Amino acid sequence: MKKLLASLFALMAPVWVFGATELPIVQNVYARQPISLNGRWNYIVDQQEIGYYDYRMNPMRHTWGDNAKARRPSDLVEYNFDVSPAMKIPTDWNTADQQLFFYEGTVWFKRSFNYTKKADRHAILYFGAVNYEAIVYVNGQRVGRHVGGFTPFNFDVTEQLHDGENFVVVKVDNKRHRDNVPTEIFDWWNYGGITRDVLLFEVGDVFVDDYTIQLAKGNQRLIDCQIRLNKAVAGQQVVVSIPELKLNQKLVTDAEGRASVQMKARPVLWSPENPKLYKVEIELDGQRLTDEIGFRTIETRGKQILLNGKPIFLRGISIHEEAPYRQGRAHTTEDAHILLTWAKELGCNYVRLAHYPHNELAVREAERMGIMVWSEIPVYWTISWQNEGTFNNARQQLHDMIRRDHNRAAIIIWSIANETPHSDARDQFLGKLAEYARTQDNTRLISMAMEVTGASNYVNRLQDNMNKFVDVVSFNEYVGWYRDVHDAPRMTWEVPYEKPVIISEWGGGALAGNHGSKEQRWTEEFQENLYRENIAMLEKIDGLAGMSPWILKDFLSPRRPLFGVQDWFNRKGVVSDKGEKKLAFYVLRDWYERKRQEYEK
Repeated sequence: MKKLLASLFALMAPVWVFGATELPIVQNVYARQPISLNGRWNYIVDQQEIGYYDYRMNPMRHTWGDNAKARRPSDLVEYNFDVSPAMKIPTDWNTADQQLFFYEGTVWFKRSFNYTKKADRHAILYFGAVNYEAIVYVNGQRVGRHVGGFTPFNFDVTEQLHDGENFVVVKVDNKRHRDNVPTEIFDWWNYGGITRDVLLFEVGDVFVDDYTIQLAKGNQRLIDCQIRLNKAVAGQQVVVSIPELKLNQKLVTDAEGRASVQMKARPVLWSPENPKLYKVEIELDGQRLTDEIGFRTIETRGKQILLNGKPIFLRGISIHEEAPYRQGRAHTTEDAHILLTWAKELGCNYVRLAHYPHNELAVREAERMGIMVWSEIPVYWTISWQNEGTFNNARQQLHDMIRRDHNRAAIIIWSIANETPHSDARDQFLGKLAEYARTQDNTRLISMAMEVTGASNYVNRLQDNMNKFVDVVSFNEYVGWYRDVHDAPRMTWEVPYEKPVIISEWGGGALAGNHGSKEQRWTEEFQENLYRENIAMLEKIDGLAGMSPWILKDFLSPRRPLFGVQDWFNRKGVVSDKGEKKLAFYVLRDWYERKRQEYEK
């Protein structure tokens, strides 16, 4: 087992070259005493990208990343960040500036800050997420580009910084393209901007850039610890300690800058009922990192999901990263706490974070609150399956999602796709993603939200070639919304795989406060009845191990234009955009309470 884990760890070996364009994601940046660059950033909307291209659409040598100033009265400089409006970052521009509500394109952001250089330290500039393409400049020098709207990235900017006042400029472009991940169409709002924290932190020339500390697969009494330095440096002593477990281990790195050890222990296992976290300390040459880590096992046995060796039913709900009580991208721990508190009030022990990796702060809050997590990349609907660049983008997002969160006990499922149409090209694309995910982390379950395509009258048979790549079979269904709810009592479901089943989506819409007959669409009574009929139908499925109805809260979507009802909101939430609980909320809550009691007997 130890050799297997070591070989898997080797596949994740970084290529750290200080001063390169984009560096491997540094683990646990919040514990590295970062300087926050959040706050007021000046911005300029650049619809035709005149700040980057000339009038022949050729990239210019001097862009708005220069933050140029007119030095003489006769100088022509047609932009000025210092007199431009400001936006409080992190945020999305769609809700921060009313004029940009529907805007998709380029906006430039600039932030000035003071900094004092240290001779023996490297400065790393970190972005939690920027949607979708970011080109970053520091003091007029381009330091790199990142593509992908929901994963973090960082650059070494030591050479670009100087003592005193410095500035960062970011060209942000959220235009949709066919070969992107996600592609041109998707059912959520394309929030543009710097949507998560911007941090600056310092590291030594050699430092711990990644670590894995978790229970060895299938063993509740053995903690596997693997450390990786940013450089292939042998002979470096790293001390790992878990004081509460009285563990203190000295490791020495090999020629590849890695070290590993397995430690016998009897930790209290993390679970929704007792989300126990242990303080972990990692020290290298005076540099100390601390983390809070939970220990648990997750596996399947036949058609059951086992948490810590015991069968569990995933009482879940799907969640978009949509701020509670207001419109816009959620980006704080407080936002996450409110959303997850609503989930807890539903009786949830699990959430599906759709359809992209959510903020690290949200994942950590779920862990503290005892909520298991399905984490997903935005391979959504009709991706360019035969485009090599699209696959590489998807694989990179998968890698970055796992790299950031592989120490989070709350995450039990890595999901590689949602509602993808069947084809040989799609099967090859997703099959390679599933295999890659296992090389990055073989301790969690792999799944994806499939579609039921084998329907015949009232018999629905799940047929998907991806069944052999996943640990848990998951699928979406919308009886009652895209098919008559009266069909539910006659509907049967056939899942011909000896694996647990999760209904990853089901549900229907209602406008909060709109009351009437259960036969009248958009009323709370219609949604309430839909929930009752679906629960009665779905609980008959053999191997049902969980579900995550769609969705916790109403969210903005450009595909929902019905005036007076939708008003650009997907109304399938059991909670409204204003925080009002709909009647369906209580139907689901009551059923989850019955399931909880059933599994606790």
